[in-house]
Amino acid sequence: MSALKQAARTALWFAFLTFPLLVIKVNPYERTVVWRWQNLLYVALAAFAGSLLVQAAAAFKTRKKPQAAAPAKDWLLLLNKMAVRLPALALLLLALGLFPHSVSSYQVSIMITALLYVMLGLGLNIVVGMAGLLDLGYVAFYAVGAYSYALLNLHFGIGFWTALPIGGILAALFGILLGFPVLRLRGDYLAIVTLGFGEIIRLVLENWTEFSQGPSGISGIPRPGFFGMELSLQQSVIYLYYLMLGMVIFTVFAASRLRHSRIGRAWAALREDEIACRAMGIDKTRIKLAAFASGAFWAGMAGVLFAAKTTFVNPASFTFMESAIILCIVVLGGMGSIPGVIIAALTLILLPEYLRALADYRMLAFGAALVLLMIFRPGGLFAPTRQTCVSRRKNES
Repeated sequence: MSALKQAARTALWFAFLTFPLLVIKVNPYERTVVWRWQNLLYVALAAFAGSLLVQAAAAFKTRKKPQAAAPAKDWLLLLNKMAVRLPALALLLLALGLFPHSVSSYQVSIMITALLYVMLGLGLNIVVGMAGLLDLGYVAFYAVGAYSYALLNLHFGIGFWTALPIGGILAALFGILLGFPVLRLRGDYLAIVTLGFGEIIRLVLENWTEFSQGPSGISGIPRPGFFGMELSLQQSVIYLYYLMLGMVIFTVFAASRLRHSRIGRAWAALREDEIACRAMGIDKTRIKLAAFASGAFWAGMAGVLFAAKTTFVNPASFTFMESAIILCIVVLGGMGSIPGVIIAALTLILLPEYLRALADYRMLAFGAALVLLMIFRPGGLFAPTRQTCVSRRKNES
């Protein structure tokens, strides 16, 4: 009986939340209002059935005896074995390599955007996931990289390949510039300062017209060249796709090496307990600045790639919502998890596009999918586990 009451309350709550969107439809031309009450009934029935299913699954899990349960093999541990990992990676790379030749240019362009957010998510994962520093102004480094390429090309004619490392280095310098004032801050205070830093960068780009051309932005940014060859629009899109794929692979390799290096273990110690980290003799100033600089470096290079993809940049592309989306990628994927960040970025960017068949309800379906994900996987898609000596020996065996 209590389960039915809980399901009924859930149905009423969902019906109340979706009432303005699904029931009321205003026609401004005819000045009429259409009441779609059947949609409210569908939502209530779906929420009622979903609540019962969730409660049944939870009850089944609590009643299940651990002794009678068969030892389930963790498929992540299975993928860690070399005999399975290498063929799986080879098939994945083959599929990604053939992707632009089997779909339209529009689909390839969407995938380029998704890979760009994968790179941004992996960069923020260094700051938030590995070092535990909540950064809400990460989009500022993204903007520094994009405007570095745009301004260097506009005033000095510098090409893409020269601007790519320059954009990353300039963003890393801005990361160090941000890191010095916030060395003593943690938690919410750090988040507020980084949020302010991101807004300062955006407002400077928007109001300093002589420097950045203000809200009108900078257009005519050249796409990456391929040994001086003239490429058509479709060829440029395919070339940029392979370039983004190579950059993502390089970012994954670098992030993985950083995570298992000495400085990566120092970041993990800082994330778990800053006081204990200092007591163990770890230089807190150095590793915090290294975290900010490393994360900002990847954001700067992603900004250069973004400018090359769109051939136009303006301050409206670097709002707080971009930082929020990148932070959602890190949280949904699992703090510190590299595979989780990749899957979360692809999900967050590609899912709204492939839900366009739902027309007006696609964002509602997208939000519902995220809510269900956080209910069943509160630690993210790949919640990281603490590595111990015993678990390390099991993985190696």
